[in-house]
Amino acid sequence: MCDSKMPVHEIRTIRAKTTVYLGARAITKMDAIMADLSGRGIGKVLCVTGRGSYRSTGAWDHVRAAFDRYGVDHVLYDRITPNPTVDSVDEAVEMGRDFGAQAVVAIGGGSPIDAAKSAAILLQYPDRDARDLYELRFVPDRAVPVVAVNLTHGTGTEADRFAVVSLPEKDYKPAIAYDCIYPAYAIDDPALMTGLSADQTRFVSIDALNHVIEAATSKAASPYTVLLARETARLVAAYLPQALAHPGDLTARYHLLYASLIAGIAFDNGLLHFTHALEHPLSASGPIWPTAWACP
Repeated sequence: MCDSKMPVHEIRTIRAKTTVYLGARAITKMDAIMADLSGRGIGKVLCVTGRGSYRSTGAWDHVRAAFDRYGVDHVLYDRITPNPTVDSVDEAVEMGRDFGAQAVVAIGGGSPIDAAKSAAILLQYPDRDARDLYELRFVPDRAVPVVAVNLTHGTGTEADRFAVVSLPEKDYKPAIAYDCIYPAYAIDDPALMTGLSADQTRFVSIDALNHVIEAATSKAASPYTVLLARETARLVAAYLPQALAHPGDLTARYHLLYASLIAGIAFDNGLLHFTHALEHPLSASGPIWPTAWACP
């Protein structure tokens, strides 16, 4: 089926380590997700978000309604900033521990999702904090379930095992990679991304493209990562101009979002190298450049 014939309003389920719901109105799958979590005895969740996009996109209305319908109580930490710090993660974890959170729901781009993954680990390790986690003082093998409601088409973190958080005193942004933080579920809904500005649209799409350039050229590259890289590059080249010219075009957003997703899967398999090694210390001290890593 050619791209133009893809039914973007039909929600598809993509199964990797994470079950991803992709398509316009995929946010409505929050009901099925909450039904599953509540059926497993999860009745309290910590929500981790940025300061505004979780509301302005309309995602929060759907998430909160699903909580109410399935009797899931929540506490909201909405202070995640671009390049979140270990201190922000610790604040979120303290809130979650006091509440008795049994799962974490992230709403946002890479920063909230990565912070949420970190919190999910620390909720299982009450004697540890975020500095312990990011200075590799222990190796976690468990985390509470994570649900990622993705609001950008760039990072791919909604379906991978990576998280990145800054250590402000060291001006460094280390990464962790653990199987226990693959989100259980992810929502990839292009309708939540039509409000991205032209610059944000460019930056997040370039982020996805950079991921596959690295994943296809690393020492861990494979035919699989090269295949995903080629398709990501093709989709970004075809649909980024369309999204910039017509920000509300769901077809363009859908294919950029799919490109971002498979780019995340590519670097989950092929890993990364020089670009990220350079970027992490540069951006750890603040949003120096308007890059995708500084998305809300």
